[in-house]
Amino acid sequence: MERPPATYQVNGTELRRTRMRQGLGIKEVAAAAGIDRSYLQRLETGVRQHMRPGTYAALRTVLNIHDDRLLVGEETAEKR
Repeated sequence: MERPPATYQVNGTELRRTRMRQGLGIKEVAAAAGIDRSYLQRLETGVRQHMRPGTYAALRTVLNIHDDRLLVGEETAEKR
């Protein structure tokens, strides 16, 4: 059985684009995902790029994403 990676490398631009496309505020998404607003902001701006699996899963749940388009190199996942 394959173990999940220790962290996921997140595409901040896609994260921000997805959040804004859904009309959600940064504070709203951060609170719902159980993370700090400043942490989410650093992810979106590229200052931070890595997330632990549980945090990544929570963020995907809040944004109602069922693929890996938020990961670096997976921007086209929703088009597949």
